[in-house]
Amino acid sequence: MKPTIRALARSWWRDYRNTLLFLCLLLGFRSAWADWVTVPTASMNPTIVEGDYLLVDKHVFGLRLPFTRVHLTAGADPARGDIVVFDSPADGISLVKRVIGIPGDVVALEDDRLTVNGHAAHYSAGDLTAIRDLLAATSRQHPHLLRETGLGPSHDIMILPERAARRSLPAVSVPPGMYFMMGDNRDNSADSRYFGFVPRRNIIGRATRVLISFDPERHYAPRSDRLLAPLG
Repeated sequence: MKPTIRALARSWWRDYRNTLLFLCLLLGFRSAWADWVTVPTASMNPTIVEGDYLLVDKHVFGLRLPFTRVHLTAGADPARGDIVVFDSPADGISLVKRVIGIPGDVVALEDDRLTVNGHAAHYSAGDLTAIRDLLAATSRQHPHLLRETGLGPSHDIMILPERAARRSLPAVSVPPGMYFMMGDNRDNSADSRYFGFVPRRNIIGRATRVLISFDPERHYAPRSDRLLAPLG
């Protein structure tokens, strides 16, 4: 006797329900609690390089209903200097950038030099060892590494003097519920200088460390020096 569709469904459910439950829990965990993302572009060089897989803490900014933007808890607000993952207000693509301005801040940029609320950042020589992880196409642009301090956590930024870029920005005030984002690769980053402020609801989570990194120019060989490296 040929089994009915209902009997086949019961058999399938009996055989695979544990696997299905595990997958649902895993996807729900990744959607609402923590996840990992890969970085395909140079916009956050030298802090993040192409081939990095980042650990993203999603619940820190409020626990969400899985697969939605609906917040179940308020969570903390993003702070100036946080590296965050968010949906671009321009096209919805997920991006990784640094929070430069929080609601109420006045942000300005002159020749790649940042000012927030009238306080100018200080710049000194950056960590040149970071150059070894840059891809050849970036290294050929003779990057300058600078240490930016005075406006939050100290971190390295990169300047590409040979590249056409938006290096200056008149003072703008960050509206309530909005954030101003920039890439650490200041001259090669599509960020708030181009697409404007990012709504709080678009911010998915905070990137905290590199889980693992693969070098696309060396047949995706692991970069051992970046294993579990914290992001700052």
